[in-house]
Amino acid sequence: MEMSNGHPIIDIFLPTFRMEPEEHERFFPSKGKAIADKIISDELNGAVYDEEDAKNWSINISDRVREAVTESMGPNSRYKVVVQTTIGQMRDQGIRIASRCLWDPTTDNYASCSFSNETLFCSCLVFALYTD
Repeated sequence: MEMSNGHPIIDIFLPTFRMEPEEHERFFPSKGKAIADKIISDELNGAVYDEEDAKNWSINISDRVREAVTESMGPNSRYKVVVQTTIGQMRDQGIRIASRCLWDPTTDNYASCSFSNETLFCSCLVFALYTD
């Protein structure tokens, strides 16, 4: 955090009075998926499921994906990025992960990716919500 005379510098974004982002400012699901895929494979490649580790992995993955997606969109992005990561043990069973959102389909979007190995599975949902 930047400091000035011992006080933190706070960035303030003034309203743009635009109801939609410019085309180059939009969240593209393919870009969000690529970022999440890379982070998940870096974190979980060769991992063996453990309940305590799964908790920490899901927190780390969510934080890293959120930071990377936010950074990729630029410092003045008006998107709020929300990441939900689920990690579970591979067994002879199925799982359904669902989410429901109330949003503007012209500006908001999401990306999803999944990963699995012999002992665990991971599902990551990245939501980008335009705010102004």
